[in-house]
Amino acid sequence: MNSRNLRIIFLTMIVFLLSSPLVFAAEADIASINSQKFGVFTLIPPIVAIILAFITKNVVVSLFIGIMSGSFIISLSNTNMLNALILSFLDVVNRALSSLADPWNAGIILQVLAIGGVINLVAKMGGAKAIAEALAKRAKTPKGTQMITWFSGLLVFFDDYANSLIIGPMMRPVADKMKISRERLAFIIDATAAPIAGLAIISTWIGLEVGLINDAFVGIGVETDAFGVFLNTIPYRFYNILILAFIVVTTLLMKDFGPMRKAELKARRSGLTNLEVATTKDEHSDLEPKEGVKLSIWNAIIPIGTLIVTALIAFYYSGYSSIMASDDATLIEFLKLSPFSFESIREAFSASDASIALFQSALFAGIVAIVMAVSKKIFTVSEAIDVWVDGMKTLVITGVILILAWSLSSVIKELGTAKYLVELLSGSLPYFLLPSIIFILGAVISFSTGTAYGTMGILMPLAVPLAHSINPEMSFIIVSTSAVLTGAIFGDHCSPISDTTILSSMGAGCDHIEHVKTQMPYALFVAAITVLFGYIPAGFGLPIYIVLPISILAIYVGVQIFGKTVDEEKLEATK
Repeated sequence: MNSRNLRIIFLTMIVFLLSSPLVFAAEADIASINSQKFGVFTLIPPIVAIILAFITKNVVVSLFIGIMSGSFIISLSNTNMLNALILSFLDVVNRALSSLADPWNAGIILQVLAIGGVINLVAKMGGAKAIAEALAKRAKTPKGTQMITWFSGLLVFFDDYANSLIIGPMMRPVADKMKISRERLAFIIDATAAPIAGLAIISTWIGLEVGLINDAFVGIGVETDAFGVFLNTIPYRFYNILILAFIVVTTLLMKDFGPMRKAELKARRSGLTNLEVATTKDEHSDLEPKEGVKLSIWNAIIPIGTLIVTALIAFYYSGYSSIMASDDATLIEFLKLSPFSFESIREAFSASDASIALFQSALFAGIVAIVMAVSKKIFTVSEAIDVWVDGMKTLVITGVILILAWSLSSVIKELGTAKYLVELLSGSLPYFLLPSIIFILGAVISFSTGTAYGTMGILMPLAVPLAHSINPEMSFIIVSTSAVLTGAIFGDHCSPISDTTILSSMGAGCDHIEHVKTQMPYALFVAAITVLFGYIPAGFGLPIYIVLPISILAIYVGVQIFGKTVDEEKLEATK
């Protein structure tokens, strides 16, 4: 390499390390310029990330190389290939640092880690196990056992891993006693893990979801409250809602179909519940209580209750402070006159900073849990802090994925990928099909990678701009946004390489392949209804109060048509 090239590399490295990401913003509509300049090449970063996710099954590597490819394209237009390669690596570092420097992003990561610490404290104090055991004592019949398992899953809303590892071991002995197959137990656990965590306003998922929504709307230049958008997507999370309804319908009707029915009949008639092939060692669970601790439901109710109540207070305070500091005199006066009316609370929540509010509440709940653990002599102060920190460690990967997702979003935005797609598809794609297409694409990516997080990170910065260009009405954008979040969860729910699928098998003591084989037809059935009775009508603009009840009714009718009884009394009567 000659001295001229060395000088170029050296000088460029200095420029990149010292330059601010605001330089990009200073250029007039750089995304439009790049979309015309690079054309189809603007699609390379998301395509590379998606294809590598299929091949490697590793979302971190896929996102990193996707960012590198986009930075390489930008750099290559001004220098040679070797320099562009070096500059692209430096650009990845620069984008990651810029993501962390953003107060919103930093708050999101901190609240995710803090909630992880609270979850670990609650588990090690025996609170989660105590609640699960108390519910298990009320199970008297197969129908009641399944409904209690379902309800327990709703209570452990704050984390999908905690759900899989806590509910399964607690309900497994009761399910065996009631002759419920391990496959059915694993399905209920799996279907109340990610679907619930993805819907909950207080969970380890909300940081990722709200963060990606915020970034996507910033990318299209629309000022909005990301947490408010998240709340508005909840009624449109058709798969999440319908899979929960499906469990209730099949349980109350005592009907199953496909491989699941065969497993249930085997369990009912012979009492075999897959015990021969499913030896689960509970001692490997990271969420088992400390040995010798006295179980108490208050060890869960107080910290989690503190988290929820404090979060609600923090949301209100954050929004109230933001409104009072604004120039909206009418709204300020309204809040002063009736600060606790429904309209005032709604406005305050809409104006709140979710990242700060959730971090404040999670941190305070962690302090409360530590004080409880020390006062009850479960842990010393040092031990309690160590448990809190250990809980954070399990969610470090979430922070890594967030940073990479934000960085990929920034490079896609700078390249003008969304603008190119808008010009390419806005005139040729029927607008009402977009939410369904997004849902299916998200499912395919998530199924192949086994991660909902990475799928959301790849699709969100593309789906929101595309929806905005096809139909700028906020209601349509919200439906499309929900399709990203829901499609990712559907694929993750089905995927044999998904963490929650594996943990659900382990928690229920079920053979993993049998769990996947019996769960797949159910997930596909609910997904089909999600598209046909959910996203297509919603894409046309049909009101949610019509779409959602019809979708649930379709679940009921479908189970009646395809399902056959597994009720022992009815089976005996037909002999």
